[in-house]
Amino acid sequence: MSHESLLAAFLLALDISLQGAFVVRVLLRPHREPASRIAWVVVVIALPLLGILAYLFFGETNIGRRRAARLRESIARLPVWSEAAGANLMSLQNDLPQHYLHLFQAGETVNGFAPVGGNRGHLLPDSNATIDAIVADIDAAQNHVHLLFYIWLTDNNGYKVVDALKRAAARGVTCRAMADDVGSSSMIGSKHWQAMRAAGVLLAVALPIGNPLLRLLKGRIDLRNHRKIIVIDNHVTYCGSQNCADPEFRTKPKYAPWVDAMIRFEGPIARQNQYLFTSDWMAETDEDISDLLREPTQSTQNGFTAQVIGTGPTVRYSAMPEMFETLIYSARRELVISTPYYVPDESMQGALCASARRGVATSIIFPARNDSWIVAAASRSYYADLLAAGVRIFEYEGGLLHTKSLTVDGEVTLIGSANMDRRSFELNFENNILFYDQALTADLRRRQESYINSSRVVAVDMVESWTWQHRLYNNVIAMFGPVL
Repeated sequence: MSHESLLAAFLLALDISLQGAFVVRVLLRPHREPASRIAWVVVVIALPLLGILAYLFFGETNIGRRRAARLRESIARLPVWSEAAGANLMSLQNDLPQHYLHLFQAGETVNGFAPVGGNRGHLLPDSNATIDAIVADIDAAQNHVHLLFYIWLTDNNGYKVVDALKRAAARGVTCRAMADDVGSSSMIGSKHWQAMRAAGVLLAVALPIGNPLLRLLKGRIDLRNHRKIIVIDNHVTYCGSQNCADPEFRTKPKYAPWVDAMIRFEGPIARQNQYLFTSDWMAETDEDISDLLREPTQSTQNGFTAQVIGTGPTVRYSAMPEMFETLIYSARRELVISTPYYVPDESMQGALCASARRGVATSIIFPARNDSWIVAAASRSYYADLLAAGVRIFEYEGGLLHTKSLTVDGEVTLIGSANMDRRSFELNFENNILFYDQALTADLRRRQESYINSSRVVAVDMVESWTWQHRLYNNVIAMFGPVL
């Protein structure tokens, strides 16, 4: 046998061995749905070398051993919520009806945060008003300002926040600002970032990439910190879908305006968002700020019950979909959801269909034009089954609907950064707030209704009119959902 033949035989045997080893690795990896295992086995076998590389880079939820260990260490240094909250906060939970207790019990298993009462909230009118409110709170801050954004752009609203932080730092307020290395690369690489540092603002980069090739060997690049957190003086916090940017979102102007919803909260709930910020900050810097979580809380007035739910690759993998499904199954009269990205697992799709079938008025609102053609196609592959079950589907035409919201029976709301897709379920760090309050939920429900009024109704005949090529395209894209 020639040298060439021996080499070819060796390479073939090596390829088969590698494929076999990675197929076994796929099958042994914990927390995978059968569909995900099958999809990755097909990719590894069908694309011998590329499939293995794809699995190494994108097949596992891996932020790197060193980073994971650092994050665990930072969390371990934080005081236990039940001890730090004190009896005065833990006692403010008595306005929860019995039939909603299980929602907050499920939420407590995620981060250990018990639901806490004594909160107030206000739904901001629009994106620009949200930035103006944040700037006003920064200007009124007396002790500290903490900000974390996935996307922070060098635009009008981005500059407003930069200038407010510089003003606050100049008058002696401790300002800490963190931004994701991918989503906020333009700000982090700009002169404004350096100007904030020179002005005394403490800065950190979330999940820094560094050398892309070396980073790929340490963990997934596409695993990002998608949170949007503002905490001021341990008493004011914001939660919702909005990044620090103009609604015109000039990085993707053809989809503008970005339509978001943010709620400004006052009360003990700010302390729970502080926990998330503190754990992220300490994971990326050498500064231990855990003492902020031990400070006495301000006296609270009567207010509603709320709970922070922070998920990510270091929390159990099923936390976010479990919360969505628990809320969906709890609806008895009405369920309204808005989300820009919908790539559900089978159980979540089944939960929505079951909601409509048991007589709950179930509505879901998507953007008519999505900035991700992959997600848009995958989402539409689920339309036929949702419509057949009785779910009302709307496609918002007033811009890119970016609001992530869920209201149950006009009484309970979940708002935050998490989408109803696998990226939010398994890859991204997310923050959300669950609350029980009829008045504030009514405000958000009116906002959802305004989205519906600016939407086109997706009817059964519209979906049935799609060509077989269109349906094939959507279904093929959706088939790779477990891989994506």
